[in-house]
Amino acid sequence: MHLYPIETGNFKLDGGAMFGVVPKTLWQRTNPADNNNLIDIAARSLLIEDGNRLILIDTGLGNKQSDKFFGYYHRWGDFSLDDSLAKAGFHRNDITDVFMTHLHFDHCGGCIQWNKDRTGFEPAFKNASFWTNKKHWKWATEPNAREKASFLKENLIPMQESGHLKFIDTPSSTSTFVKNTEFNFDILFVDGHTEKQMLPQLRYKEKNIVFVADLIPTVGHIPLPYVMGYDTRPLKTLSEKEIFLNEAVDKNYYLFFEHDAHNQLCTLKRTEKGVVLDKTYTFDEIFN
Repeated sequence: MHLYPIETGNFKLDGGAMFGVVPKTLWQRTNPADNNNLIDIAARSLLIEDGNRLILIDTGLGNKQSDKFFGYYHRWGDFSLDDSLAKAGFHRNDITDVFMTHLHFDHCGGCIQWNKDRTGFEPAFKNASFWTNKKHWKWATEPNAREKASFLKENLIPMQESGHLKFIDTPSSTSTFVKNTEFNFDILFVDGHTEKQMLPQLRYKEKNIVFVADLIPTVGHIPLPYVMGYDTRPLKTLSEKEIFLNEAVDKNYYLFFEHDAHNQLCTLKRTEKGVVLDKTYTFDEIFN
C-alpha cells in the first residue's frame, strides 16, 4: 500500500460558523480570520494505492458550480485535484474507487463534472465506483432544511444515474472502528456532524492514520467544546470526539486533516486539561 495526500484546492469559510459557540477571541489563536471573519480551509483528499485498486477519499468542491456559488467560498491558492494526482503519478481515469466520508458539497463536489457540451453532468472519474452508505444516502437525498444547502442534487443524482453508486455496510454498533468487506481499512461511523459520516483508519508504515474529515476539521478543533456550527447534533459530536480523542492518544493515532490548510497531520497527548495537540507534521516528514 502507498498513500498520497491530494490537495484539491483551498477556500475560506466563516470562522464563527466553523467554531459554533466558541468565542472568536479563543478560536482565532489557531485559526486567524481576515477582515471578513473568514478563515483558511483546505480540501485535502487522500489517495490509496492498494494492489490493483486506486482509492480516492473525498474529492473537494469540484469546479462545476457557478461563479456566484464560488463567490461565497473565496477559493485561493494554486492547488487542483488534477495537478495533485499528476504529481503523484496518476490521472483521474486511473481511480478505481471514490470513497466519500459524507456527501456535503465540499467533500463530494469533485465527483461530478459538466459533460463535454455542458448540457448535463457526468462522473468526473469515469472508471470509478462511488462509495457511501445507505443511511447517509437517504439522509442526503431527503435532506433536512438545515443541511439542504450542503447536499446538492447535481452532485448526487448523476452518481446514481451512472450506475456506479455503491454502498458500504453499516454495522449495528458504531462506537468504534469496524472492519468492512470492501477495503483494506477500518471505518468509524459518526453521527454528530451528519448522519453516518465515515472516517477511515489505515495502517501504513507501522503507523495508524485516521482521516478525521469533519469530526475534527482543523488542529483548532481538537479541544472538546470546539464544535462546528454546521453540526446537526453538536452534543453527539461532543461524545464522539471524547471517545475518539482518548482512543487516539491510547493507540497513538496520526490524525490526517482534510480541512486544515496549514497542517496535514498531528499527534495528540493527554494532560491534566484533557487531550491536546502534541505535534504537527507534513506527510513527507513522517512517511518519506
